Amino acid sequence: MYQPEAYAAALFFMIVSMVCWGSWANTMKLTPGFAFPLFYWDYLIGIVLGALLWGFTLGSFGSAGLPFLADVKGAHSEQILYALAAGIVFNVANLLLVAAIEIAGLAVAFPIGIGLALVVGALMNYLISPKGNPFLLFGGIALVLLAIVFDAMAYKKRELEKQSVSARGIKISIVCGILMGSFYPLIVKATTGKAALGPYAVALFFCIGAVLCALPLNFYFMRKPLTGAASVTMKQFFATNSAFHLWAVLGGLIWCTGTTFNFVASHAQLIGPAISYALGQGATMISAIWGVFIWKEFAKAPAASRRFIPLMFAFFLIGLAAIAVAPLYH
Repeated sequence: MYQPEAYAAALFFMIVSMVCWGSWANTMKLTPGFAFPLFYWDYLIGIVLGALLWGFTLGSFGSAGLPFLADVKGAHSEQILYALAAGIVFNVANLLLVAAIEIAGLAVAFPIGIGLALVVGALMNYLISPKGNPFLLFGGIALVLLAIVFDAMAYKKRELEKQSVSARGIKISIVCGILMGSFYPLIVKATTGKAALGPYAVALFFCIGAVLCALPLNFYFMRKPLTGAASVTMKQFFATNSAFHLWAVLGGLIWCTGTTFNFVASHAQLIGPAISYALGQGATMISAIWGVFIWKEFAKAPAASRRFIPLMFAFFLIGLAAIAVAPLYH
């Protein structure tokens, strides 16, 4: 398999990861009216296809470790269970994040959910594998958190009418953040030790875990959405515009590309999981870039909202730079 060890190559993989994680949701904007539980079925197809695509390409060539198929066939049950469990935990967190955004809005869901996930995930990963300068790493994380807060404030000020904060939305955001920050240490467990799996094989088992979890959970959310919206059926899924299905599958492919590249970067000797995960979670700001410059979400926003945008990007870029150079000053 291909495994980048040079700092520049590993950094490239982390940046691709961040961009993909922050960009896949654009495909949701291209499928208006396609209920998220229905979108999610195609999205799941996309993530499995993505894991296979990278497994049979980058995962099958190169001199590092075992080729993809050999790694999958020789996988030990303990490592497989860790990877499956990570996929299950992530899937629940992802569904809760979408529900929290719909219930409480981005201004509540992102600083609580993603902010908590960033802190929990980076801290747990660093305790498991302490790589990189801790002052640069956690200082950078603190700056990215500030950027997320400014992002949330911009969205909140954009709303002309003040909306009451949903206690239910806050609770869901907290649970989402804890789970979203907890799945990555399971990946670390699957990729370390004597029977360690390579990152490409882990990505496949991770995606399978997400699918296995979604089979009962997504059907449940179709009938009883957490947001209180109307239930949807598979009849509506099959009646949906075929282009919408393709966009949703592409969304899964993009997300899986980011995930696989993040796992590969974390496997590099110099980088480690804490840095790879923390940099990947900068995806929130990539999403904000799409919203500001492509979707023009703030074109008609009041000045009180727009003034937070430069602060958001400034803290994000400085924090990102600190996290990126943390491996060089250990």
